[in-house]
Amino acid sequence: MAGKTRKSEASTSSSSGDNNNNRGETVVSDCGRRRSSCGYCKSTSSTSVSHGLWAHSITVDDYQDLLDRGWRRSGSFLYKPEMEKTCCPSYTIRLRASDFVPSKEQQRVSKRIQRFVDGTLEVKKSVEATKDPSISASACSEASSSGTKESLSNKNKEKNVGDHITNYLSEQVDNVIRTCSESGQFPCSVQLPKASVKKVSQAKRKLLVEGAEDLMYSSNIAFQIAATIRQAQSIAKDASRSAEDNPLSPKIIAEKLAASLDQLANTNGLAIRACNGHINFYTATTQVSSNEDSHIALGAQESATERKDFSLRKSSVHPQGKRRRLEIRLKRSSFDPEEFALYRRYQINVHNDTLDLVSESSYRRFLVDTPLVPVQPTGDSRVPLCGFGSFHQQYVIDGRLVAVGVIDILPKCLSSKYLFWDPDFAFLSLGKYSALQEIGWVKENEVHCPSLQYYYLGYYIHSCSKMRYKAAYCPSELLCPLRYQWVPFDIAQPLLDRKPYVVLSDFVLLQNGESSQPLVPENVMEVQGDENHNEDSNDVLIDGDDEEEDGDDDEEDDDEFESDDDDSGPDSFGQTSVEIENGSTTSYWPGREIGVPVA
Repeated sequence: MAGKTRKSEASTSSSSGDNNNNRGETVVSDCGRRRSSCGYCKSTSSTSVSHGLWAHSITVDDYQDLLDRGWRRSGSFLYKPEMEKTCCPSYTIRLRASDFVPSKEQQRVSKRIQRFVDGTLEVKKSVEATKDPSISASACSEASSSGTKESLSNKNKEKNVGDHITNYLSEQVDNVIRTCSESGQFPCSVQLPKASVKKVSQAKRKLLVEGAEDLMYSSNIAFQIAATIRQAQSIAKDASRSAEDNPLSPKIIAEKLAASLDQLANTNGLAIRACNGHINFYTATTQVSSNEDSHIALGAQESATERKDFSLRKSSVHPQGKRRRLEIRLKRSSFDPEEFALYRRYQINVHNDTLDLVSESSYRRFLVDTPLVPVQPTGDSRVPLCGFGSFHQQYVIDGRLVAVGVIDILPKCLSSKYLFWDPDFAFLSLGKYSALQEIGWVKENEVHCPSLQYYYLGYYIHSCSKMRYKAAYCPSELLCPLRYQWVPFDIAQPLLDRKPYVVLSDFVLLQNGESSQPLVPENVMEVQGDENHNEDSNDVLIDGDDEEEDGDDDEEDDDEFESDDDDSGPDSFGQTSVEIENGSTTSYWPGREIGVPVA
C-alpha cells in the first residue's frame, strides 16, 4: 500500500451532499503508528502512541468529521491518540457557544481588558521587553536593579500619599462624630471610639454591586459606635431592643455621619454614601485607575498652633490614561513577517526556546501551512460571512500587534489551534481573553450560519493538571473514544478521576438502561482500527516521494490554550525522535497540542 493516497475516513459525508460537492477533494497519506516520549507525563520512553495522516488536501467537511472522530492537525499533519495504548489519553473537548456561562474569573479578564482600553488600568512596563541574545547579562542586571529601585521608590511614595489620605478622612469623620455628640444626636456621656478609614482593595470592590468600580475608601466606625452605645445602655430597660428598632443602629449612625460629611465631599471631589452601616468614599467619576492614590493628592497647610483642614484634589502629575484602540482582525492563513516576529518573541520569552527552534520554516509548517480547502462565502446561510478554512485572528492595540490566534472555521465549529502573544502584555491574560472572544464569535456568526454552533478547545487530558483548565469553559462535552458520542463533562469527570482511559458512553447508556454494546457507525473506517494487529509489523503507509519531507513536518504540537492569567503556557520541550513502526524515525515537538497554548 506504500505510496498510495486515499480519502479520509470521513470523506463520504462531504461528497454525499449536493451542497458540499464543490468544496474540493480530500487526499491523505497514511503515516502509520507513531511512538514518542510524552510531554504531559514527562516520560522518557516511547509511551505516547498515536496514528498519523499526511494531508495533501482536505475539505472542511471531512476535517469537521475527523475532529468528531478524535483527530487534530498540526500544519498538514493529522494525528489521533491511540487511546487504549497511549500513556495520557486525550479527549476532544467542545462547548456549545450559546450555552456558555462565563465564570467570575473569566468576567474579570474581560473587565481588565476593558479598563486597559479605557485607560483606567495602570500598566507596569516590564524591565526586559525581549530576550535578545545580544544583550549582555550585566546590562540586564543593571536594568533590573535600576528598575527595582525605581519601583520601590514609587511604591513608597504611593504608600505615603495613601496614608495621608486615610488619616485625613479619619480625622474628618472624628470631627463629625464630635459634632453629633455635642448636638445630642449621640449620648454625650459615652466615650466614643476613634474613626479609622481604610483603602478598599480591588478584590473587595468586586464583591460590591453598587459603585464597585468607584469605591476607594471605607469605614466601619458606625458599627463600633453602635456597639459602644449598646454596651453603655445595657442596664437600661430598652437594652433588649433589636438593631432594627434601635434608633442608633449602625445603619442609622452611618447615614447620619454620611449626611454630615456632604460638605467635605463637595469640596474635595469625593462622593460619600452610607451602605449597610459602612461609610463609603467614592470618586466623583466612574473611570478610576487601579492605583487611585496616584490620582489624588493632599494639599496641606499648617500653622504654628494648629493644622488646617486638608483638601483633596485631582493630581495633575498623573492624569488619567488615554483611551486605547483595540482591533480584532480576521485574515486567511498566510505568512506575515510581523506575526512571525511576534511568534519568535513569544517562543523565546515564554517557552524559553532557542533561536534554532523558532525558524521561519518551522513556523510556516506549524501555523501557516494548512491542508484545508478554503470555502468562500456564498451569500446564504450555509457559509458564514468570512467563509470556511484556516485563519489568523490578530489582536492589535494602537496599531501594535499583541496576539495572534490560529483557528480553523468549519461547518459546525470554530476550532482553536494556537495562540501566541506579546510577553509585554502578559498581565492582560490574552489566552483567556482570546478564548472568550472566539466563543463570542461563534455566538454572533451562528445567526448567519445556523450550523456553526460549537467551540472546539482541542484535547482535554485529565491526567495532566495543566490541561484541566479547559473544563473551566463550561458546560463542555468530551468525545467518547469508542462510540464518538458527546458526553457532558460533569458525567465524565468522576469517571476520569478513577482511571485515564474510559469508554464514556458506556456510563451514559447504562444510565439510560440501554445496552453497552459498541455502536460504531458502519461507514466509519478507523485508521488505527485493527486491535489484533501485530505491533512489530510494518504498518506504515507513506507517500514514497515525500517520505523525508513528511518526517520533517511531523510536528505534533500540543500547546493548545492559555492555562491561566499568569501562566506563560505549556512547558516547552526539546526536539524529540519519534519511532514509526517500520523502524524509521522522525523528529517533532513533544508536549504541545494544537490550539491556544497549554501544555
